[in-house]
Amino acid sequence: METVIALDELRLARLRLPETVGFVPTMGFLHEGHLSLVRAAQAECASVVVSIFVNPTQFGPNEDLAAYPRDLQRDLRMLAEAGADLVWTPTPEILYPFGYQTWVTVEQITQLLEGAVRPGHFRGVATVVAKLFSCVRPQRAYFGQKDAQQAAVIRRMAQDLNFDLQVVICPTRREADGLAMSSRNTYLSPPERQAATILYRALSAAQQAFAAGERDAGRLRQCMTEVIQSEPLARLQYASCADPDSLQEIEGQISPAGDHQDCALLSLAVYIGKTRLIDNILLGD
Repeated sequence: METVIALDELRLARLRLPETVGFVPTMGFLHEGHLSLVRAAQAECASVVVSIFVNPTQFGPNEDLAAYPRDLQRDLRMLAEAGADLVWTPTPEILYPFGYQTWVTVEQITQLLEGAVRPGHFRGVATVVAKLFSCVRPQRAYFGQKDAQQAAVIRRMAQDLNFDLQVVICPTRREADGLAMSSRNTYLSPPERQAATILYRALSAAQQAFAAGERDAGRLRQCMTEVIQSEPLARLQYASCADPDSLQEIEGQISPAGDHQDCALLSLAVYIGKTRLIDNILLGD
C-alpha cells in the first residue's frame, strides 16, 4: 500500500494504478463500516484509493472539529490489512489554499433535514467531494447509507457536474445491538452507549408498523418519536418520513414505490447526552 500527501505525489501514484479505480473518501478514525466500503470497492475494481481528510468546511462554529477523533497510524494499518492500494492524506492547505473562494452548492435537497439544522454543512461536503473526485479521478466512488442525505447530495452533485463515475451506496453497518457504526460513537459513556440503541429501536418499530400495513407517514413519524421519548438520555432533534430522492416530507399516505425499490426514507437525528447521532432505514413497498 502506498501513502501520499502532496497533490503531485497523488497524481503520479494514480497514473500507476490499474483501471478501474474505486474510491472511498473518509474522515479517518476508521471502523468496520469504512472497511466494508473498501472491501466493496476491492471486489468491483482493479485498484482502491482511500482518502483520509477531516474536512473543516463541513463543521459548524459550535461543532466538534477540534475534538473529532484522529489516529492516522491505526487507520493506515487497518487499510493495509483491508487491501487498499493507495491512501491520500492531504492537509487543509492542499485542498483549501490561501485565498480559496470557490464552492459547490447543491440547492434544494440540502435545505431539509441535516441541512436545516446544520447550515453550510452540505456546501462543505459537496465542495470537498467534488475536489476529491477531480483529484483522484475514480470510475466508482463508495459511500455508506448511514449518511443518507449526504449520499443523495453527492449523487445529485456528481450528476449535475457530469462527473464520469458511478456513485455506489452500500448498506449501513451496525453493531450487534443495532447501533449504526460511527466514529462519534467513541464520545459515548457506557450508559449513553446503551441508550444510543434507541435510534435503531425507533426505526425498527416504524419499519415493523409499515410491514404490518401502516402507510400514514405522520403515524410512522409519531411511532419513532414515542420510542425516542421513552429513553431519558435521548433528545430528539427530528424524526422524518420522506421521499428517498427529493427528501421532502411525505404527508398523508405513502405511495407505492413504482419504478423505485424504495418508497420512503425514515431518518432520525438524536442527541444522546452531548453526542449527536443520526440513522435511517429505507422502506420498500
